[in-house]
Amino acid sequence: MPGVYISYTFCSQKCSFCNFASGVSAPDSIAQYQHALLAEIRAFEWTWQPQPIYFGGGTPSLMGADFLREVMTGIPCAALQEVTLECAPGTVTPEAAALWQLSGVNRISLGVQSFVRKELRQTGRRHDAEIVARELALLRSAGLANVNIDLIAGLPEQTLASMDESLAWIERLAAPHVSLYIFEIDEDSRLGNEVLLGGQRYGAPRVPNDELTAQLYEKASQALRRMGYHHYEISNYAHSGFESRHNLKYWLLEPYAGFGLDAHSFDGRRRFSNADTFEAYFKGEKPPDTTSDSAEEHFFVGLRLLDGIEPTPAEWQRFAAPIDKWERAGMLERAGPRLRLTPPAVLVSNEIFQEFLNV
Repeated sequence: MPGVYISYTFCSQKCSFCNFASGVSAPDSIAQYQHALLAEIRAFEWTWQPQPIYFGGGTPSLMGADFLREVMTGIPCAALQEVTLECAPGTVTPEAAALWQLSGVNRISLGVQSFVRKELRQTGRRHDAEIVARELALLRSAGLANVNIDLIAGLPEQTLASMDESLAWIERLAAPHVSLYIFEIDEDSRLGNEVLLGGQRYGAPRVPNDELTAQLYEKASQALRRMGYHHYEISNYAHSGFESRHNLKYWLLEPYAGFGLDAHSFDGRRRFSNADTFEAYFKGEKPPDTTSDSAEEHFFVGLRLLDGIEPTPAEWQRFAAPIDKWERAGMLERAGPRLRLTPPAVLVSNEIFQEFLNV
């Protein structure tokens, strides 16, 4: 299922936990970016028909309907199955939802992150649970019932009790897909950098420690499974038939084309990306391409799927040592010809995946 990713990097405010190449920009910068993005899409040589399209960011729900239609007209649509638009709660209106649906969007991803007001305020988010409920009802009435809700475990002020509050809202709203992420402490976000520096801003002293963050994730994961969500990928849960085609193409190593600032592409063999600054992107500068090791990527990417992978005979032999190590540790298991993570391995998956690189 080859796909397309569109990077729309603009937001009304920069959230403290965000580590993407996005932010607030002046109208003339937005206009210049839109012009460059359309030119990049129109210049692409389409040798295949995309099935999923994903508008990420940033906050793509802020883009005008006319620009959205222009982007869609530049992409072959004969085989489209899924067109996802990321939305920040508070940006959904009846008019916008109707126009999104008319433009071909059939899936919405709501960046909720939490339903608890004090957690949201610590990170700079302006919505609350009632806004999410109202906008989800609005989307459904516009024919956009295929909705994902993002949650984050490890936000400032978060406790096991407050996670229960968010999970109660998830159960009440019954969106067909939920993404559950662990807050990553790194220097690429303002909050992560503040934690690393031992600072006081952005609620950094109130970020849960590793043990509590693991408990928050596990509590949420168990609750989602009890609600009937299928845990199909480390961070993704869905009702049957609502798995994200966009997500699956990454883990199944399907090709995709990325357009816009810091967008990445994969043609089945090579990985390449666009520049991550406006100045370099407008000049058409690009980082060097990389050639992937298909066996390494089969493990590094494919094992994110909870169903696991089916290694080839050569891969069983090449990776015998790390497979044996993590099997003995109870983190990998065999199911017939397949190899997959065990439930406890999800929280240390990155450590496991690293062992399949450069073997």
